[in-house]
Amino acid sequence: MKNILAVISPHVGGRTAGAALATVFPDQARVTVVEAADEDPAALREAHVIITGLGPVTAAHLAAAPHLELVQCASHGFDYVDLDAARERGILVCNIGSSGAEKQNVAEQTFALMLALAKQLIPAHTALVEADWALPRLQQSLTELSGKTLGIVGLGHIGEEVARRAVAFDMTVVYAGPRPVAPETAARLGGARHLSLDDLLRASDYVSLHAPLTDGTRHLLDAERLALLKPTAFVVNTARGALIDQDALADALAAGALAGAGLDVFDPEPPTAALRLLKAPNVVLSPHVAGVTRETLVRIALAAVQNVADHLAGKPPRDVVS
Repeated sequence: MKNILAVISPHVGGRTAGAALATVFPDQARVTVVEAADEDPAALREAHVIITGLGPVTAAHLAAAPHLELVQCASHGFDYVDLDAARERGILVCNIGSSGAEKQNVAEQTFALMLALAKQLIPAHTALVEADWALPRLQQSLTELSGKTLGIVGLGHIGEEVARRAVAFDMTVVYAGPRPVAPETAARLGGARHLSLDDLLRASDYVSLHAPLTDGTRHLLDAERLALLKPTAFVVNTARGALIDQDALADALAAGALAGAGLDVFDPEPPTAALRLLKAPNVVLSPHVAGVTRETLVRIALAAVQNVADHLAGKPPRDVVS
């Protein structure tokens, strides 16, 4: 019988969220649920599979698990696993990318942030709670999504869901990525056009990030690239916090070089009180909720569990990232 170590970080539910995993593989594997990979050294040492829900899996953790065969990320992201160390040891790392488990809610959260920025919902709500009828002050900054250009950085499963909603809002879609999508896909997305990242930034009224975090995409939006944006543009990030240089974004917002930002992800998570974006002007913030609705969590768990079950049954797993 195989041993599975389920690492569920406290900020996404910890042992409570992972408790059901202990009953999923009664005839195939023993499951130990922890909140950090090295919390139970004996379980790590005996693990054949690690299922991780945003819990870091470092080179040291991998070295401490001589029987390890697979690290299964219960997310689209996989930046919290040391891929280089996994490759060196011949350990498979998989995510749930092709499942589309998170795409619905991430797309909805993206539009929730965009609409909140366009309609100034946070300052409007705060003003009314404080008995301040803010309409005369806010009306100059209220805008519509219709007719605006949305630049999507990363037109994968999630990016496509965002683009479909943008078409429904009568937005023009442009996107940046390694290569153009198929013509029929572009047509379905309202004639979405493939641009270089820099050209996308210059053209867009809203920029939405949906790229994975890798060495090549860390601080993809740095001070130089943020300067390419229109002063009326908004940045939305529901992917990974480190895709943006957070200090550079805070500088741009403070200087009025950007109209605002909607952020669901941070670097690190949870953010510290020192994060300047917590007090930056015209930001809408949420605590990485884009992938954690009740419905989404069920789909994520099912996708991760199915991939592990296939591996235990000797079938090739899906969504191998390393």
